[in-house]
Amino acid sequence: MPRTARWKSVLGGRFFGGLLSGLLVALSSAAAWAEPPPPAAEVEFFERKIRPVLAEHCLQCHSQKQVKGGLRLDSREGWVTGGDSGPAVIPGKPADSPMLQALHYDPNFVQMPPKGRLSAEVVANFERWVAHGAIDPRGGDAGLTAKPKAKPLDLVKARKHWAYQPVVDPPIPPTTNKNWPQGNIDRLILAHLEHAGLAPVEDADRTTLVRRLYFDLIGLPPTPDEINAFVAESSPQAYEELVERLLASPRFGERWARHWLDVVRFAESLTLRGFVLSTAWRYRDYCIEAFNADRPFDRFLLEQVAGDLLPADKPADARRQRIAVAFLTLGNNNLEEQDKQQLRMDVVDEQLDTIGKALLAQTIGCARCHDHKFDPIPTRDYYALAGILRSTRTLTPANVSKWIESPLPLEPEEEVPYAAHDASVQKLEVRISHEREALKTALATADGKAGGQQPEVLDPDNLPGLVVDDSQAKPVGKWKVSQFTRRYIGEGYRHDDNTGKGTKTLTFVPEITKAGKYEVRLAYSPSSKRATAVPVTIFSADGEHTARVNMREIPDFDGRFISLGVYTFEANGQGFVIVSNDGTDGYVTADAVQFIPFEATDKLLKAAKAKFAGKLPAEAQHAADRLRELEKELAALKKTGPRRPTVISVDEERPIEEAHICVRGNVHNQGDLVPRGFLQVANYDSPVEMPSNESGRLELGRWLASPRNPLTSRVMVNRIWHWLLGAGLVRTTDNFGAAGEKPSHPELLDYLATRLVRENWSVKRLVREIVLSRTYRLSSTGNARLAAADPENRLLAHANRRRLDAECIRDAMLCVSGQLDLTAGGTTIPADKTADYGFVSTSTRRSVYLPMFRNSLPDLLAAFDMADPSMVTGVRNVSTVSPQALFMMNNPFVRQQAELTAKRLLDAGTKPRDEQIRSAFLQVLGRSPTSIELERTDAYLQELLSGKSPATVQEAWTRVVQALLGSIDFRYLN
Repeated sequence: MPRTARWKSVLGGRFFGGLLSGLLVALSSAAAWAEPPPPAAEVEFFERKIRPVLAEHCLQCHSQKQVKGGLRLDSREGWVTGGDSGPAVIPGKPADSPMLQALHYDPNFVQMPPKGRLSAEVVANFERWVAHGAIDPRGGDAGLTAKPKAKPLDLVKARKHWAYQPVVDPPIPPTTNKNWPQGNIDRLILAHLEHAGLAPVEDADRTTLVRRLYFDLIGLPPTPDEINAFVAESSPQAYEELVERLLASPRFGERWARHWLDVVRFAESLTLRGFVLSTAWRYRDYCIEAFNADRPFDRFLLEQVAGDLLPADKPADARRQRIAVAFLTLGNNNLEEQDKQQLRMDVVDEQLDTIGKALLAQTIGCARCHDHKFDPIPTRDYYALAGILRSTRTLTPANVSKWIESPLPLEPEEEVPYAAHDASVQKLEVRISHEREALKTALATADGKAGGQQPEVLDPDNLPGLVVDDSQAKPVGKWKVSQFTRRYIGEGYRHDDNTGKGTKTLTFVPEITKAGKYEVRLAYSPSSKRATAVPVTIFSADGEHTARVNMREIPDFDGRFISLGVYTFEANGQGFVIVSNDGTDGYVTADAVQFIPFEATDKLLKAAKAKFAGKLPAEAQHAADRLRELEKELAALKKTGPRRPTVISVDEERPIEEAHICVRGNVHNQGDLVPRGFLQVANYDSPVEMPSNESGRLELGRWLASPRNPLTSRVMVNRIWHWLLGAGLVRTTDNFGAAGEKPSHPELLDYLATRLVRENWSVKRLVREIVLSRTYRLSSTGNARLAAADPENRLLAHANRRRLDAECIRDAMLCVSGQLDLTAGGTTIPADKTADYGFVSTSTRRSVYLPMFRNSLPDLLAAFDMADPSMVTGVRNVSTVSPQALFMMNNPFVRQQAELTAKRLLDAGTKPRDEQIRSAFLQVLGRSPTSIELERTDAYLQELLSGKSPATVQEAWTRVVQALLGSIDFRYLN
């Protein structure tokens, strides 16, 4: 619709109130045309949320093997036909479906499953499934009970699908119109248009183009001065120079990182209890820095999948890479799941689903329970990938499991105060542990139970705490058992025979049943021939710490044990101690590792006082006093000491293991063991031999970022095209499988993918090439012929008119009001915030820096279709609903920005009213008003200022600005 006619339609009333009322009605009407979710999404929901529950809880009694009540649930026909009581499910009507009544344990109805009701979450999934039409892709009588026949994947047949074919640099087709194209992108677009008998429209005017470019590249509107300067510039290089300036702006990374954060389901809290991920902001800043620095996209991916396993020349590199792997940890997991095997696999499934959709545009998660129904992804491929991520530790198991906070590598000079503080804490904790032992000894002596001289050979069961003997340790390499010194624990000790340096380890894994702090002690056999700096690594909930032990020195405790420090261990968690012979200069020995609980002093003294009638013996009292003083000193030290910077992250699991297939997705019904690996259909290289001492994430990252991977480069260039032109060449950006769409321009997709790889995976170079094309610069105004021949603009004869995303709408308001705070980076979460419920931010920083809380998304962002931070979102919803108009009319934030913008306009100095109106339009909409807009805005102001109850000048202009902010032209790019 021409601009003048559009304003006539919405400004038909005399006042701008008419504009907003008309807009409200239009938006309400448009809401009725919202499209239903695509069937592919419903099929995926059934496969992931419904089918596994049926398999585990229902088919034993309601399948081909046994048909209780005449009801079968192993096929769609089964529940449609129903049993003795009729159909089990009424699609679209959960309240009328007998199956739902049974799952709700309706007292007036049969209650299923009979062994116990399902969780509220599972029942809610069934309600959602039925409400959305009960999509069930199963057919016939085979159902779920038919034993799947393992068929080898036919790679030749599977690779006939366009997405799995190798990326090739296509030939550039000739075009009849030789003058229009400015590069290969245009030639590939024009060839399709000419084949259809169509031609592109004219280029966009410079005012439209500058606004489009600013929002697409930096996510902010141009100022009036920037618009005027570009429009007045006569140099042929003006556009190219503007592109270069915007690509170099630090605002570019903020805009493009926000796109990426949609794809990787970034959030700073969990839905469960509103737990706040207080260090997740570091990953957001990492992404912003990566796009600003134009870090090669293959490296960008590799760091996110395996940055912690990559070598680093400098602490800054190690720090960046450690932050990058937060990508794996951002899933919205249920930390209260008590079945830890289930939780572990659920975390892996969420990670695989994210990697699959975000990086490969594949719905890998559908293969968790069975071979993928549409795509060539067998269950074995799912568990080959799952083995890599199962060998990666994302959570520390507990009653409410906990994410991992890893310390960040620091520069040597930065490390000094933290290392000194940590050493002081460790020293005090060891002294406290020793003082507790002294207190226990004093109490035992007073009670007449002090032991005599220790024997040469000690029984591990008679030692305090938890003792893991060398006979229980897990050896790597050949270790010799010895009794030569005649002073040992258990049946002897072990040594490395001073051979195979760097190839031998002993791993001591305690079975800790109570979480808490433990002093860790190592027993070894000292001698002048022993090694002087044996690396002993303690893996605990505090992270990884390596101590160097001089085994030529006699151990501190009874000549047997040396303290390695005090560490936190989770109950039945992943804590262990590794003794290595790497780089040692003599014999390495190991006898036992002792874990002594860091017991509460109050509990110890309370029991002692009860035994001694409320008064401790003198020696015990002295020990207790010393202990109290040390504990006070430790508490003060921890309170005042520096806090080491950390980030939410992952660790390598121990031991590294392959994954078993979980039959029908049930973690307690394990099938074949599957070697770790990748998707066969997308792997054109020889199978990679996975390391035995690492998860395989490094190999996974290299495969994902390989130029020979047919998916990764295509997926990314398609996302870039979507972010710049409003629709991908493949419109299903997260699904390149059979259920997704085919590319509208397959040759262009491969051309862009080839360019990305050839240009060192540079995102900025690809963005530059696209925005310099004439295709990008076309007007968004079509014509009748194009509308009839190509109603969805798949052939790109004109630009797509696009609504600004939620962040751009908010940031643009702050920008025109002069309130936008461009401070970059850092946390914006209050230091005392531990739960996200009810949080409301008053920050005026860019929207990318607002706390992304899953339970408290900012109102404006939620109203305008911000991405669900729990899902991979390649394409945001673009709804047009009446609450959006109401928001722009009534929200205090919008009103405040209108007031501040009006004040800005008035503070610019006294001008004729028509000039002020032109300034307002240019400031807010990025263009001058048409003659009718100028006339009607002037009339509206006159009415406000001279009515029966005249408004102040400030109020009158505030209403004008608010109407402009609420207009379509503010929210859309032409």
